[in-house]
Amino acid sequence: MTGTPIADPSLVGLPANVPAQGESSPPVVSASAATLSIRALDAADDAAVEAWVRTSPSASFFHRVGWRRAVERAFGHETRDLVAWSEGRVVGVLPLSRCPGIFGASLISSPYAVYGGPSGASREIEHALVRAAQRTADQERVKRLELRCFDDLGLDLPASDLYATFIQELPDSPEKVLASIPKKARAEARKARERHGLTLAEGRWYVADLHQLFLNNKRKLGSPGLPRRWFDELLETFGDDCVVHMVHKDQRPLMAVMSFVWRDTLLAYYAGTADGADREFSASNFMYMALREWAVARGLRRFDFGRSRKDAGAFSFKEHQGFTPRDLHYRYHLVRDRELPSFTPSNPKTKVLRDAWSKLPPWVNARLSDALARYLP
Repeated sequence: MTGTPIADPSLVGLPANVPAQGESSPPVVSASAATLSIRALDAADDAAVEAWVRTSPSASFFHRVGWRRAVERAFGHETRDLVAWSEGRVVGVLPLSRCPGIFGASLISSPYAVYGGPSGASREIEHALVRAAQRTADQERVKRLELRCFDDLGLDLPASDLYATFIQELPDSPEKVLASIPKKARAEARKARERHGLTLAEGRWYVADLHQLFLNNKRKLGSPGLPRRWFDELLETFGDDCVVHMVHKDQRPLMAVMSFVWRDTLLAYYAGTADGADREFSASNFMYMALREWAVARGLRRFDFGRSRKDAGAFSFKEHQGFTPRDLHYRYHLVRDRELPSFTPSNPKTKVLRDAWSKLPPWVNARLSDALARYLP
């Protein structure tokens, strides 16, 4: 699917909805049914849509055009983004990819992401984008349309309450980060720094270590990992907005995290921890303290700790770090499916598969993860 090419070349690169200097959000657009049009994203729209996403209050890092383009290149999933236009201006976008599954394809907003759904200049435009996505899902006879919405958009669609996210305001100086952490976690982070001598380093070259640690952690949890090409693609696509940090004990790598810089926020996204690093050195407590200090030193104001299942150990860890959970509002339009997806680690029916996966040799796990990752977006 491709949209009609933009007629006005001036919209490419510098669309009309770019805010004036000093503005933090796009102007409110009132688009009547007569002026609103919704079409599939064309490559010629990329710059205009990216400008919209960068200024829309309801957009996330995962609404960026680069995210879907990276998904295309790394996994081969077809982009189905929908763009709302009014009088030659972008007024909304719904990021969308067609993702193959073991039993059929789905449309997901956004794959390999924790946030998605529509971002529009009004709730009416967002609902219009969802209706257009529903029509696309019906026409393509996919299993389902999955919208990973951050907020409750008032959509009359089946909902999942499986996940919450964790976002916290940062203090105004790195020196205040430690004091902002709850007592027990603060003591562990201080011990890691002062007694164990843990240090934080930044560098894109740590991506190889991150990938190996990430795969090992996923294997122990009984879940496939992600291919190295995906991590490389993110670094290539987002440049300085994608950072990798490593925690060391002397020269020993203990933990790595890939984060994304989005406006005034650092999103800690992919992580991997060496065996015994938390038990022996409190590596995670140190990492997330040091990451917050790093973010404050660079003028960022918020820390996004990402999504966790409400029954998972990561959920409890984030609460113990002083973060308050906020429910995510995932919505589904079922086409060929008859019930919401349940193939998750919290489903008891997957226990046999998880146990078998965790016993695989690491090299087998890596090979199978590369093959299966495109089916588990």
